[in-house]
Amino acid sequence: MADERFFNKRGPFTLRELAEIGESKLHSNSDPDAMIHDVAPLDKATSADISFLDNPKYIDAFINTRAKACIVLSKMISQAPKGMSLLLSSKPYRSYARIANKFYPDKYIETTDHHGTAVISKTAKIGTPSFIGANAVISDGVEIGDLSSIGSGASIGTMVNIGKGTHVGENASLSHCIIGNNCNIHPGVRIGQRGFGFDMSPDGHLDVAQLGTVIVGDNVEIGANSCIDRGSGPNTVIGDGCKIDNLVQIGHNVQIGPGCVVVAQAGIAGSASLEKYVVLGGQSGVAGHIRIAEGTQLAGRSGIMRNTNSGDRLAGNPAVPIREFFRQISLLSKLSKDKKL
Repeated sequence: MADERFFNKRGPFTLRELAEIGESKLHSNSDPDAMIHDVAPLDKATSADISFLDNPKYIDAFINTRAKACIVLSKMISQAPKGMSLLLSSKPYRSYARIANKFYPDKYIETTDHHGTAVISKTAKIGTPSFIGANAVISDGVEIGDLSSIGSGASIGTMVNIGKGTHVGENASLSHCIIGNNCNIHPGVRIGQRGFGFDMSPDGHLDVAQLGTVIVGDNVEIGANSCIDRGSGPNTVIGDGCKIDNLVQIGHNVQIGPGCVVVAQAGIAGSASLEKYVVLGGQSGVAGHIRIAEGTQLAGRSGIMRNTNSGDRLAGNPAVPIREFFRQISLLSKLSKDKKL
């Protein structure tokens, strides 16, 4: 149950509406016209709320919940409390996410509101409705789509293009980049600064001009204080639907395919390429100039030094297949207990 001081709640909605929103099926014994006023966890839900059960560990909470309705797998029907309405889904958590987003839209702009202290170039093109916060700077030639917002203190550099429905958080800075539609760029993000490129020499390290840009696709999330460097000639590219956590570093010329997930404090060195649906665990690292194949999963605090194959599950530094990693850990543990060593 969200604190309404910080979140704008919508609704109520009928169960029939929520079934459609959640891409789920209304159970035959449920009232389609019942009104649902909020979403809540099983143990906090009231007779006005809808909840969900996705993990069997919470079956006791499900049996004892006061929720008016619940999203469940069809095999859980027999264990539902008497009188509870049910939405049946093959993916209850995903259905819940759709419903929760309906009650609490992440960003919703109904009217244009540009703060009086914002500095907005006369050559900038800003869609409507839109929001621009206090002390934000919108430079020459910038284009911002409808239903977008720019947080307080954010800096949008010359000629940057931001798509429709995109939110740029407070004190973020964007330059040399094109941002897609429906992106969420959190506070403090840095996009488009020069890449870390030098000609290294005992005579001194000479800066190499970084002449590329950053291209961010649609529906991308970039967590607070993450940094994405522009390309040196090729562009740095973030594919559609990628989810990037806080404090992530992405070097110049990196290519990230659609649907990748990069967890906090991970680093991707320059010119590395991630194919679609790669997952990098927290504090993991990817060496430069290598290819991470589709569906690769890298455990936290691991480092990849070579190309991978599709579907690899890796751990350790340097990373090895995860079963091999656990065998190594087990062997080291046994050796450490051998008193003859």
